[in-house]
Amino acid sequence: MNVEVAYARPDRQLIISLQVLGACTVEQAIELSGINVQFPEIDLSKNKVGIFSQTCLLSTQLQEHDRVEIYRNLTIDPMEARRQRAVRQGR
Repeated sequence: MNVEVAYARPDRQLIISLQVLGACTVEQAIELSGINVQFPEIDLSKNKVGIFSQTCLLSTQLQEHDRVEIYRNLTIDPMEARRQRAVRQGR
């Protein structure tokens, strides 16, 4: 079964394509991809994961052509970021 594992930072993103066994979980695909070697800040006990922008559990079974996404923690609240932009723009 073909799947992808994706992770992105502001400065770099990586999508790894791999073939896995039919009964593969999100966690297994992440481990098999080796993406955590490229991005050592990934901590599956803290980072949320999802499939095509829908959060899921690490134990979720994958289907053909799924894209597993590892999400970073927000560095700033989106509402606060909007407020800061408005202040900079003189609103």
